[in-house]
Amino acid sequence: MKKAVGALLGLAGVAWTLRDVPAAMGGTPDPEQMNRSPQFRDGVFHNRSEARAGVPDGNTFRDFLFGKEKRKPSAPVPLVGPAAPVSSGLHVTWYGHASALIEIDGASVLLDPVWSDRCSPSSAVGPKRLHPVPHKLSDLPRLSAIVISHDHYDHLDMETVRALRETQSAPFVVPLGLGAHLRRWHVPAERIVELDWNESFSVNGFSLTATAAQHFSGRAFTRNVTLWASWVIKRGERSVFYSGDTGYFDGYAEIGAAHGPFDAVLMQIGAYNDAWPDIHMTPEEGLDAFGDLGGKLLIPVHWATFNLAMHSWTEPVDRVWAEAKARDVALAVPRPGERVNVDDPPGVDGWWQALA
Repeated sequence: MKKAVGALLGLAGVAWTLRDVPAAMGGTPDPEQMNRSPQFRDGVFHNRSEARAGVPDGNTFRDFLFGKEKRKPSAPVPLVGPAAPVSSGLHVTWYGHASALIEIDGASVLLDPVWSDRCSPSSAVGPKRLHPVPHKLSDLPRLSAIVISHDHYDHLDMETVRALRETQSAPFVVPLGLGAHLRRWHVPAERIVELDWNESFSVNGFSLTATAAQHFSGRAFTRNVTLWASWVIKRGERSVFYSGDTGYFDGYAEIGAAHGPFDAVLMQIGAYNDAWPDIHMTPEEGLDAFGDLGGKLLIPVHWATFNLAMHSWTEPVDRVWAEAKARDVALAVPRPGERVNVDDPPGVDGWWQALA
């Protein structure tokens, strides 16, 4: 009897732990609607050229679980609280990982907001934050748009979307197929804009253009039924590029020629590994892409917040700082929550090194 009760309690515990998983996995796109995209063939989306998404082997899992790299900060990560509103200029606030706010002359676009403690379908298990979210969602200004790069859990978070559904009125501007997830989470259809690569949407003076990236997608047991993208964000004479997640590919030169130069480039520099070389850039490849794009100021993202690879938590930013100095590239490395004035960026002070 005791064993039966214990088993039932164990099953109840598992059910409680996984209670939010089905909804978090999102919805299923209609393949017929995806057929309008040249990237959609044989029921899935494709990169411009073949890219190895990588399947971790036993050695990779061993290194992830037992590797000696220091993958957590040794002390609390310094955070910067909300700044006063600004009505002019170009500013970027980095919240950690890939979440950022772009402000151009007082109007704002939010990128890949993830405010949950874990980037996982479950709130109880999965990669946990290395630092708290520096600002509350209620601290955000009125947004013109919420832009998502792809549907992986560290970029598209159900609870954050649900909160923004209630606290903001801005449209969600997303790659093709992601609307299925948003609809399952009860985002109104009139607030969902789905774009293919090289398609644009205009709102409140912003031009938001989905551009190519080299990555993959999936939240459950299927891959690549939704599209992934990088983004060109323009308003007036100001322009920003956001890489999303991507490997290095020749499309950057084309994006730079068509849409550049860029006042600021938010570039993914972390979560790289030899097991998946085509879908996450190394810091040095990020500098290559920055040059192809015609960037003026580099702001590295996709580091410091979640452990998603085997490198130490500071390795990506150490490498990008060294390479930026070698190439004479303007670099800003804000603390989570810190606003960067793109026209007068702060010098890099190596704030993370004391936590290595």
